[in-house]
Amino acid sequence: MKLLEGKVAIITGGSRGIGKQIAIRYAQQGANVAFSDLVIDDNAKAVENELKAFGIEAKAYASDASDYDASHEFVDQVVKDFGKVDILVNNAGITRDGLLMRMTEDQWDLVLKINLKSVFNLTKAVQKYMLKARSGSIINMSSVVGVRGNAGQANYSASKAGIIGFTKSVARELGSRNIRCNAIAPGFIETEMTAQLPDSEKEGWLKDIPLKRGGKAEEVADVTVFLGSELSSYVSGQVINVCGAMLT
Repeated sequence: MKLLEGKVAIITGGSRGIGKQIAIRYAQQGANVAFSDLVIDDNAKAVENELKAFGIEAKAYASDASDYDASHEFVDQVVKDFGKVDILVNNAGITRDGLLMRMTEDQWDLVLKINLKSVFNLTKAVQKYMLKARSGSIINMSSVVGVRGNAGQANYSASKAGIIGFTKSVARELGSRNIRCNAIAPGFIETEMTAQLPDSEKEGWLKDIPLKRGGKAEEVADVTVFLGSELSSYVSGQVINVCGAMLT
């Protein structure tokens, strides 16, 4: 039997990068997948079709995870379409890097809104369904910079650190109802986002990684499979670093 057979998963930011690989891994393991992005374009439809090829139900939804009302409408529609929700993966996120002295208020506010408020929005929205079912797994995508900080990423680091505190609090609040909440802190993962970094910055990251390579989105996705499955039935309130021993 597949690890996620028959489960329904919601994945935000699921049409590219780490989110796409999570959706693929979930589909491979038997989960029905609802994923969101701001706009459902040809790429998102292609991902939807790719997921369906694994013999599961999949649907792409246009939704702004940083919008409270839109997030609730999205989750309600998923439950209407799929019948339930077992797993939430809060993956949507952006960067607006820059030194603090040059960072604008808009850059700060936008990153906190999309990266952190979205986690509150979606978790709040799925909570009522998971509480009723007395079951669920919530997986929040943090980052190693949320643990250790990083120059030029004060806004991003703050948002990802906030996710860790939120995760631990939710795990304590909902644990008595058999709802688990964990965070993943990826390190330097090779995605479209990191591909845009200057070579000098990439080399700086790699020097700090004992495994001497960047991670793959699939390697992060594998951890979300573990956290979404019964293999992690006694794991909650934890932060799992997927970083090649960058943090030890």
